[in-house]
Amino acid sequence: MSGLSRRLLIAAACAALAASCAPQAAEESAAFVNVYSARHYDADRAVYDAFTRSTGIEVRVLPAPPDQLIERMRVEGDQTEADLIVTADAGNLWRMQEAGLLQRVTTPALEAAVPDRLKDDQRLWWAFTRRARVIAYAKGAVLPQDVASFDALALPRFRGQVCARSSTNMYNLSMLASRIERQGADAARAWAQGVRANLARDPQGGDMDQLRAIAAGECQVAITNHYYYLRLAQSEDPAERAVADRIALAFPDQGEGQAGAHVNISGAGVTAHAQRRDNAVRLLEFLVSPEAQEIFAADNSEFPISDATPLTPALQALGTFREEAVPISALGRHQVEAARIYEEVGWR
Repeated sequence: MSGLSRRLLIAAACAALAASCAPQAAEESAAFVNVYSARHYDADRAVYDAFTRSTGIEVRVLPAPPDQLIERMRVEGDQTEADLIVTADAGNLWRMQEAGLLQRVTTPALEAAVPDRLKDDQRLWWAFTRRARVIAYAKGAVLPQDVASFDALALPRFRGQVCARSSTNMYNLSMLASRIERQGADAARAWAQGVRANLARDPQGGDMDQLRAIAAGECQVAITNHYYYLRLAQSEDPAERAVADRIALAFPDQGEGQAGAHVNISGAGVTAHAQRRDNAVRLLEFLVSPEAQEIFAADNSEFPISDATPLTPALQALGTFREEAVPISALGRHQVEAARIYEEVGWR
């Protein structure tokens, strides 16, 4: 065989090898999606596993608190490995949006699945679950009519009887932000000052700690996300079920002319520099799909984003309620003002 023929044969073999292997290698390298997540629930892993079974795309998760994720993405810039960012609370999504960490995404599936109120006007983020902020109260010591409104927590009736977590918690910041949007800063300050005067102890712990404090007789009322109560009520631990037995929940502000219960979200957005954008969009669509919605409801007792998704018996048992008609984006816009008000009234 001549030298020219040998070179031609080698070139043909290399070309065939490239044609057969290069697409496969590219496909394999793209068969995953990186998620930076501030959520810490087993339900999320169940959803990701279901997505992988359905699509063959592996979900790789980096968990961290939202502040750390935001700072990490700022430092990484256009070199970030994050394709999708997932977090609880609209306030965190707003901060990510303001930092320029998200990109616009819209598809027919997303538009059809997510109600207008639960998606960003610019389509930078999309909600995939809802959480109601409710009043927990001690059975026997408090009557349902005593806690028919969040306003009641600032009245003399509950002097020394309110347990609360820190005002720096994003849930509390968003709750006050919604009041600022509805009533203005002065009214929000008066309410926060009244609740601060009624605290039974210095703000501390998480929502579960507030529920345990009610059961222990340290206070009579507290503000909590609804699903923390359900975790106690459905626990395999008799001690935790005993805590749930001592308390009840009230969806506040349901009367005529009242605002409705404060509702927050968990949501996600495709990162501004996503290297696997298509995979990130597919996962985002899956998060709002009926299959994922049912998993979130069953495994974490979160409310679906659509009323069309069947509720679990535990969620149904909480009863129906009306939500406040505050734009979700307002929970972020008023974050700084809410933090300043809490600081001014001494709720730290």
